[in-house]
Amino acid sequence: MTRIYLDYAATTPVAPEVIEAMQPYFQAVSGNPSAIYAEGQQARQAVEGARAACARVINARSDEITFVSGGTEADNMALAGVCRASAKSHPHIITTAIEHHAVLETCHFLEKQGVAVTILQVDGQGFVDPVSVEKALRPDTVLVSVILANNEIGVIQDLAAISRITRPAGVYLHTDAVQAFGRIPVDVQALGVDLLSISAHKLYGPKGIGALYIRKGTRIAPLIWGGGQERGKRSGTENVPGIIGLGKAAELAAADLTAEASRLTLLRDRLIAGVLAGVPGSRLNGHPTRRLPNNANFSFDYVEGESVCLNLDLAGIAASPGSACSSTSTSPSHVLTALGLPPHQAFGSLRLSLGRGTGKAGIDRVMAVLPEVVSRLRAMSPVARQQ
Repeated sequence: MTRIYLDYAATTPVAPEVIEAMQPYFQAVSGNPSAIYAEGQQARQAVEGARAACARVINARSDEITFVSGGTEADNMALAGVCRASAKSHPHIITTAIEHHAVLETCHFLEKQGVAVTILQVDGQGFVDPVSVEKALRPDTVLVSVILANNEIGVIQDLAAISRITRPAGVYLHTDAVQAFGRIPVDVQALGVDLLSISAHKLYGPKGIGALYIRKGTRIAPLIWGGGQERGKRSGTENVPGIIGLGKAAELAAADLTAEASRLTLLRDRLIAGVLAGVPGSRLNGHPTRRLPNNANFSFDYVEGESVCLNLDLAGIAASPGSACSSTSTSPSHVLTALGLPPHQAFGSLRLSLGRGTGKAGIDRVMAVLPEVVSRLRAMSPVARQQ
């Protein structure tokens, strides 16, 4: 049985071109980029080439890209770094109820350090009203953090509208673009953001490497001290093979962006229509079209999403009940509860995320298997039998 992988939002296989680009930097070109001799300078040149590639993809300057270990560190650095660098004794930050845990948990930590945090609610489709951002601004506000494309339900926020509010107020705007980068156009100038987080393993690059875009002039303090690498913003010897992999993955994604987005959108819409028609008591979470081209998130009444995923796994289909980063949680998704879903729907969520290996046959296989899986689980549910 050929397995069908539909959890590209969790991680992606490394592209062969990326592996090929990385390979020399494990052995043949193994110098430390901080060294002044030839081997070190060869590695430095490669790192700067990858930095330039990442910058080009998001319409930034090379010196505005800081390499980090991934999206989580980038989010932590953006929030904590801005607060630490602020001249305000008790800075205030604004975020939303549907952020990735890397943002929300950092906010919880900062609150314990005396930072004031406002968490904005969203509407039933997961959208942040820019007016709510404007109303939440205070004289001590230093940062607004709004995810560009949600990791669970895929909705895409209007960051440009929010930036038109934050910029005149002198407030930095950060976005977690980990899911968006490589899947939709991401232009830091058009978005108007001051900080933006990306991660390589979401776009067919290696795990353990990411970057934080920091607009020139943004005041930010480092989280890691040491030898002063990455222009003093992130100390530690650079992960040269990983950086090369990120740069190559970014280039590949940019070259194929429009065609792949169009292809995945057609498959996504076929999947959404098929599931909603084939599974009674199902709903699509998030907006039907203002979402990532590869994301479909469903809720099914009176079944647990984890049970659905386990049964799909037995049928050869890999999927997720929500965010892979919180898959061990026994609580319902914070994103779905923020949308107003009751527990019997929030617990019954299924995220199907498509990618380069997804084709029509895989989508049709899901539509054939899923209705029977949900029906069988409902038959075993005492809550469903009482309805």
